Amino acid sequence: MASTRALHVAAAVVIDRRGRVLIAQRPAGKHMAGAWEFPGGKIEPGETRRQGLARELAEEVGITIEHPRPLMRLEHAYPGRAVLLDVFVVRRYHGKPRSLDGQALRWCDRKALREARLLPADRPILAALRLPERLRRRSTACYTVEDFEAFSRRSRLQRTPRLQGVLCADAREAEAAAAAGAQFLALCAKLAGAQLAALCERVRVPVFVRGLALERAWEQGASGINAVAG
Repeated sequence: MASTRALHVAAAVVIDRRGRVLIAQRPAGKHMAGAWEFPGGKIEPGETRRQGLARELAEEVGITIEHPRPLMRLEHAYPGRAVLLDVFVVRRYHGKPRSLDGQALRWCDRKALREARLLPADRPILAALRLPERLRRRSTACYTVEDFEAFSRRSRLQRTPRLQGVLCADAREAEAAAAAGAQFLALCAKLAGAQLAALCERVRVPVFVRGLALERAWEQGASGINAVAG
């Protein structure tokens, strides 16, 4: 669970038709002014994550969003401040992004995005962006997926340039794999809506599911569809 002191924030990786990503520079007077971040802001009491995201993007950059894709949740501790960050990918939106909060905006291709001086809390998002919306293969240049049994037998997780995912039979295995360092989870069986939503609330990595249409999976908090054989 998130710390009760953590500031709960929703942020969006807004991607245009050319594949560029929008980032915003924190203006003078704000914490870590001058650094770049993905647009978004604090979720207000009573708001869902999606409601907070939609409101912040309307207020901050003047766009109306549709079908945001959950990407990941992460926590980061700054000196004297902790944030819980819910990150979404936004490809469908109305309006032209513009500065409404005194911040500079910049469109980046993927190379420029890697080189930008992003907030430390935002940097783990770059790796997760390499994952597709549908997992179709066990291994690609970007990621590998292994069975839960093989993953759990290892005494130590070795980090590689490829993201490491784990095939999980149920929510129990998924939570265990996430706790042991899996960078994403691929469910082998369909979970009931409430069970899936609760799992996506608890873990801090992308979750890929079976048995749902893509947008329905997003509504439950999953990042995409798992089509890899179990």
